Amino acid sequence: MVLSPLNKRRLSNFKKNRRAVWSLWIFSILFGLSLFAEFLANDKPILVSYRGELFTPVNEFYPETAFGGDFKTEATYRDPEVQCLIISGGLEICFDDPETTMEAISSGELGAEVAGFHKGWMIWPPVPYSYDTPNDLGRSAPSPPDAQHWLGTDDTTRDVLARVIYGVRLSILFALVVTICASIIGVIAGAIQGYFGGWLDLLFQRFLEVFSALPSLYVIIILTAVLGRSFWLLATLSIVFGWPALTGLIRAEFFRARNFEYVRAAQALGVSNWTIMMRHILPNAMVATLTFLPFIVTGAISTLAGLDFLGFGMPSSSPSLGELTQQAKLNLQSPHLGFTAFFVFTIMLSLLVFIFEGVRDAFDPRKVFL
Repeated sequence: MVLSPLNKRRLSNFKKNRRAVWSLWIFSILFGLSLFAEFLANDKPILVSYRGELFTPVNEFYPETAFGGDFKTEATYRDPEVQCLIISGGLEICFDDPETTMEAISSGELGAEVAGFHKGWMIWPPVPYSYDTPNDLGRSAPSPPDAQHWLGTDDTTRDVLARVIYGVRLSILFALVVTICASIIGVIAGAIQGYFGGWLDLLFQRFLEVFSALPSLYVIIILTAVLGRSFWLLATLSIVFGWPALTGLIRAEFFRARNFEYVRAAQALGVSNWTIMMRHILPNAMVATLTFLPFIVTGAISTLAGLDFLGFGMPSSSPSLGELTQQAKLNLQSPHLGFTAFFVFTIMLSLLVFIFEGVRDAFDPRKVFL
């Protein structure tokens, strides 16, 4: 793709902001890894070899009968009996004493009974727990970090690191959906107001004054209590109440720029209003827009975390960073929960702010890095 001289200058300015570049790299790596959370933290193996065949339990359903078991429900791969069936190729002795059988196979005592092509194996994710996997700890929960649970467990024995990996992905995707949709609506509404002005602008302003006075948090809580909690419902409600954030800013930029000479010249040449708004005025309003975007992104993440903290956000079974914060408040004797929630939010929000700071400076024609 060939960049225009203006975009080349913007890209060059962004690259010269080392803090923004490093933040972009770190955030991209962390977010990219979280997109493959099922391969990083899961209670199902990534790959299974059984009787010479390969299975991918991460994204496929396999009943226990596929591995020589008795039930047609999905195989519980952490069950020693299922693991013994996979490793031994389906020996019936696994039903009696799976742990002893696996020890005998690994030591070679059952070498004659287990043919070479029958010996199976499993490749597990780095974190062998999903965000909702209960664990038999043998002690009270929450438990502190140890060799099995690197960030400890919560009060329902679920692995904290697994919930953080899935929770980061959920929070960022929620913030991106809300930010993109709310920004598009807000920019269009503000552009129409500022460009046309008059009675349209006056009526729109009165509507925004009334709409902005609504207690959005209470409305969201009431609607989620009535309609049920889900990702798309929360995202839709956040977009409905979030789009006015950019409207006033864009309105002021368009109101100022509509009387510029190049806009008057374009109107005199018969250029359509939509083309003038989107092609000639909007690029000049991008600096102000990008200045405000970090607040929308971080606000969306904070809104989701706040609703989850209050118990009105995502369903209780979802991997939620806000729910982790609530557990930290309820379990003060387990400081690892509070430290984990604090550092996750701090790192994620700081990286986003640094990235948008670099983007804002790159679009600012007055900002030149030496």
